[in-house]
Amino acid sequence: MKVEFWGHEFEANMVVGCVGGFLIAIMSSMFGFGGGPFMVPLMTVAMGMPMYIVVGSSLLAIFFNTGIASIRHFQFGNFDLLLFACMFPAALLGGYLGPQIAKRVSPLVVKRVACAGLVLLGLNLLGLY
Repeated sequence: MKVEFWGHEFEANMVVGCVGGFLIAIMSSMFGFGGGPFMVPLMTVAMGMPMYIVVGSSLLAIFFNTGIASIRHFQFGNFDLLLFACMFPAALLGGYLGPQIAKRVSPLVVKRVACAGLVLLGLNLLGLY
């Protein structure tokens, strides 16, 4: 399917995206992990979307989940208002600047940085880093 975004046109395989997103959602619900680290490679590699679109799409996808989770944690008393006051403006600024930087840098560099981040995250989760 051809998609146009801010004057840029690209092909995206929506069938692969829907099936892959469904499978990732099922697996993340069953095992209790976030699907973000799997959705980004799905959108870039399998769907063929440019990285600057994927970054914003990924942030939008987690926005709603994060908002509801924050409300529930606030209701349960597990909410640090000072940390939220510091992180919220930083997240907004990062959400704006990240795609701008990704759009100006080579897609290969952006993918390599994302890959390095995922490797570090995996090593951290395994307790090796």
